[in-house]
Amino acid sequence: MEISRGTVKSVVQQQGKMPTIARKDRIHVDPDLLRRLYEECGGWKQRVHERLVEEEKIAISYPTLTRLLRKLEIGRERPVRCDSVPDEPGLEMQHDTTVYTLPLGGQRTKLTASVVYLRYSKRRYLKFYRVFHRFAMKCFLHEALMFWGYSPKQCVIDNTSLARWRGTGRRAVIVPEMVSFGKQYGFVFRCHELGHCNRKAGNERAFWHVETNFLQGRTFESLADLNRQAFEWATVRMHHRPVGKSGLIPAKAFEYEQTFLMKLPAALPAPYRTHERGTDQYGYAQFRGNYFWVPGTKREAVKLFEDADRLKIFQHGNLLAEYPLPEEHVTNQRFSPAGQPRPRSWPQNQRRSSEPEEQRLRALHPAVADYVAFAVKSPGIQRHRFVRELFALSRKVTRDVFLQTVERAFKYRVTDLRSLHRIAWYCQSQGGYLFDVTGTDLFIDEDFRDRPAYREGCLTDEPDLSQYDLDDAEDEHEREADEPHDEPPPSDEGDEPEEGDIPW
Repeated sequence: MEISRGTVKSVVQQQGKMPTIARKDRIHVDPDLLRRLYEECGGWKQRVHERLVEEEKIAISYPTLTRLLRKLEIGRERPVRCDSVPDEPGLEMQHDTTVYTLPLGGQRTKLTASVVYLRYSKRRYLKFYRVFHRFAMKCFLHEALMFWGYSPKQCVIDNTSLARWRGTGRRAVIVPEMVSFGKQYGFVFRCHELGHCNRKAGNERAFWHVETNFLQGRTFESLADLNRQAFEWATVRMHHRPVGKSGLIPAKAFEYEQTFLMKLPAALPAPYRTHERGTDQYGYAQFRGNYFWVPGTKREAVKLFEDADRLKIFQHGNLLAEYPLPEEHVTNQRFSPAGQPRPRSWPQNQRRSSEPEEQRLRALHPAVADYVAFAVKSPGIQRHRFVRELFALSRKVTRDVFLQTVERAFKYRVTDLRSLHRIAWYCQSQGGYLFDVTGTDLFIDEDFRDRPAYREGCLTDEPDLSQYDLDDAEDEHEREADEPHDEPPPSDEGDEPEEGDIPW
């Protein structure tokens, strides 16, 4: 046990009992004196220590002073319990968020759950988001309130920066944007005091029901499937289920509370955001990592209106197209209006994956697959550019030369593209053949890369033309067999050529 013999002797003498050690302070300070000095010095402990040493002539160290102040609870406010607020119909709703990691389609995904809760009738609304920000909060509250058709007088929240500008609790100042948003629905935001999370205990209880009831024993294929089940659970199942020991049914309590709530007009506009975007030469506008087709022939700037789930494209006040917004994780995709022919051209700056080229390279030979797996994991490699250049090199040289190049590059751990081309030139000089079209004056129209036929067949297998070579050889052989063989002309040996004749 690596303990000394003296320690063992002390433990034996104690006979298995823990000793009671009481601290004996050699310095005693009157508690009333400490309270008076602390109040006179405005709570500055360093100044209290100076006055004790200089005026009261008490030799006390600063750590001892702070320990005595903590022991006497001088300068420490006792935690105050939340006030008991009665349930008043039509007075308040509570909103809060929490983070869960849930399996969506077999993959664990981090999501934010948002719940709004009517305190009196215990009615709730639940939805999950990949990213939850101020605009998402406005869209969520609009969706919940328009589903209920009524709005209370205040919304109790924690001290979140989504709605709070500065200050906390009663001194919190709400963001002007959220103040004007609440006025449209007839409520104001209220922040509870720090550490008083029980002020919105009904909302916390709603999250407990989500964790112990909704998320248990259910599977979710996607975020849309998750929100569909959450909507049915919160607005149907829990809406008609008795709550607590009182057996209160939210559906019946809400019927009574409606007379105290503010009825909302059915045509209340949903929150939206505007974005200015340009249109590229192929007619696409970029938004949130995706590309949306702008109908028409004018390539002018457009204005995008984004709401909770739709994107509208306007140009000079005219609505050109409307698209459903893709999910947050969907990027680098192009969209066109439903029911219309898909545009033939692609966006100018769209990133194109090198997966087809990589699959073709890996299928060439196991040695090529090993080299590609090594090269794409090398630090500093631009994966897509490297794979495309390597695939282009495989099309310029013969199969044997390319295999020799890859094997040599893999042996010496070479990943530089210029070095690969030099290795290919070396290998072809040993008996291979390299097609090189650099430096020619050929004119090539680069628009052919945007043609659908080129995109569909750019990576197809090379055709087998060996059959045509066999057919040509057979035809030549047949022609030689059918043609008559002319006899050589008789030689006139001994005859001298006459003047003017041309000797054969």
